[in-house]
Amino acid sequence: MPGRALVLDANILVRAVLGNRARQIIETYAGTVSFFIPEAAYREAEEHVAALVVKRGGDPHKALTFLRALAGAAESITADVYGEYEIEARERLAKRDPEDWPILASALALGCPIWTEDTDFFGCGVATWTSDRVQMFCRE
Repeated sequence: MPGRALVLDANILVRAVLGNRARQIIETYAGTVSFFIPEAAYREAEEHVAALVVKRGGDPHKALTFLRALAGAAESITADVYGEYEIEARERLAKRDPEDWPILASALALGCPIWTEDTDFFGCGVATWTSDRVQMFCRE
């Protein structure tokens, strides 16, 4: 496993399918950074990608195929890895979005930061990186 690691929020996966920047970062650093996707974040990304692509007049099946391929550059993690951190993660996100607990719990379990565009994670006690700055983390 590479020395650097990031937990990917669902919004990063959606951005990687619909845009270029997040996808390019994942593709560029997949060999030197471990990207982790909690199963709940992947399911959320699937739902949003399909809906957004349909709204834009695109083919949701192609987009979901691309999402699956992109997720292949990351490691999927299940609740058995992060589940013991659920209560703590929910408490830290209680006044924000407690449904995002699997992402925070994964970061706590793995001891690594979160790559997100969601400000709900800011101030939760775990480092967060946004797409405009995450390359600095990946290059270190």
